[in-house]
Amino acid sequence: AQSRIQDADYATEVSNMSKAQIIQQAGNSVLAKANQVPQQVLSLLQG
Repeated sequence: AQSRIQDADYATEVSNMSKAQIIQQAGNSVLAKANQVPQQVLSLLQG
C-alpha cells in the first residue's frame, strides 16, 4: 500500500512539475514577444 501511495504522489508531482514548466515557457514567450514590440515600433519610425 505504501508503494502505491508513493507512486501516486510521484505521478502527481511529475504532473505538477510539467504543468509549471509549461506555464513558465508560456510566460517566457509572452515576455519575449512584449520585448519585440518596442523594437518593431522603433524600426517603423526610423523607416
